[in-house]
Amino acid sequence: MKRERVRVRVEKIKLEKIIKEYIYIIIGTTLLALGITLFYEPDDLVTGGVVGLGIIVKSVAEHNFGIQMPLWLNNLLFNIPLFIAAIIVKGKRFGVKSLFATIYLTVALYYTSLIYVPKYDLLISSIYGGVLTGIGLGMVFGAYGTTGGTDMLASIVNYYIRGATVGKILFYIDGIIIAMGFWVFGIEKGLYAIIAVFVTTKVLDGMLEGVKFAKAVYIVSEQADEIGHIILKKLGRGVTVLSGRGMYSNKDKNVLFCVVGKRQIVKLKDMIQGIDQKAFVVVYDAREVLGEGF
Repeated sequence: MKRERVRVRVEKIKLEKIIKEYIYIIIGTTLLALGITLFYEPDDLVTGGVVGLGIIVKSVAEHNFGIQMPLWLNNLLFNIPLFIAAIIVKGKRFGVKSLFATIYLTVALYYTSLIYVPKYDLLISSIYGGVLTGIGLGMVFGAYGTTGGTDMLASIVNYYIRGATVGKILFYIDGIIIAMGFWVFGIEKGLYAIIAVFVTTKVLDGMLEGVKFAKAVYIVSEQADEIGHIILKKLGRGVTVLSGRGMYSNKDKNVLFCVVGKRQIVKLKDMIQGIDQKAFVVVYDAREVLGEGF
């Protein structure tokens, strides 16, 4: 009976996790669609990917052939053969979440296209579009999903060309699409598209690696005990004492290691200087900290 209760509880936790991930994918994909429809598409900013290729095809078809090719339709048409190829190549390893995210992105692109969108300044479009797409992609990737497109193409190519990594293949594919954007829409819009890519990358990194950066500190001092106690008392942070030995002096020394918040680092340095002005201190960024107090 107890085992059955544990099994039911585990299944419930798994279900809640899956539901949460799909909610993240829905919200993230909606933000991604808004960033594309409100900012990238009106100003012809090609930032790579299937969507970037779709913006090019939409413009060329409309201006050269008088054919209306909405972005949501291009996204669907490009992804269908990629999905079929991915299923053939990757089989059961193919992600259901990626399929869901791609279909939902197509739907979201359709509905967001119904919104009246004025043309913004290119700088505004590149920055705000980059922020929205960065947050959206961060939520999708954080839920272990992708939006298909060139990600899938890179994975398929990697299956046949083992010498190249998926990241490198993706870099070249997106680079070609961005270069096409330069050719079709001109240098100015191409340069602003690169700004958008930069903003997206920075926001995406913050989403995936954590924005609660902290400072990790190593302290070598003859008054290590006193410094350690004041860190515990004044800053409320844990301190680890490591055993070390100076190569030049050949003397055993205690090395303190602690992690503090960004706002605490100035106070910590002042406290160390107040106790031992000869203390050797190394401070570096901790991109992500897990555990008590963080």
